[in-house]
Order: sequence, then C-alpha cells, then structure tokens
Amino acid sequence: MAATRLTSVTSKNLKALLPSFLHRLGKRQEERPDLIIAVWPSLIGERLAPMTRAVSFEGGVLTVKVKNSSLLSLLTQHERPRLLKQLRKKFPNVTIRNIRFCIG
Repeated sequence: MAATRLTSVTSKNLKALLPSFLHRLGKRQEERPDLIIAVWPSLIGERLAPMTRAVSFEGGVLTVKVKNSSLLSLLTQHERPRLLKQLRKKFPNVTIRNIRFCIG
C-alpha cells in the first residue's frame, strides 16, 4: 500500500513578489561601487587621470589615491566640492558623502 503524503503549497504569487524583487534589484544597481570607481577617470579629466586612481567606495566615501602631495593638496583644497557635485549629479540615487584623497 502506498503511503499518502500531505504537501502544502509553498509557492507565492509572483505578482506579490515582483515589486519587492525589482526594488531590491534597483537598489543594488544604484549602489554599485564599481560604477562609481569606473567613472572617476572621465570625471577628473584626461590630464589628471593618470596621476589619480579611485580605489574604493564604501559608506558613501570615495577613496582616491594620488601620485604626490602637491596634487593631494590641490584636489583636497580646491577641486573636491566640484568633483562631489559632479558625482552626485551622475549618481543621484547614491549617497555620496565625501571624497578622501591619499598618497599612494
């Protein structure tokens, strides 16, 4: 005699799950650090791009390594506000708090 198993339906209505899934997917796309890092050379410009390198984006802070202390000073004191404005315009749905420059 075959044993009878009771099974319950564990599937959920796709229509109910889709909005939540799409929202999470959109958030992941918005906050992709690799995209923010990849745009750095075009943001800083072809003249300064070879002397700088975006290395990480964590907690709303973009970390950029620069070749020397003179460039560090220039970027920190004069260019940071402009660069932050451009980043925020390019990525309006990402919280970009700061750009941290360091020699490296």
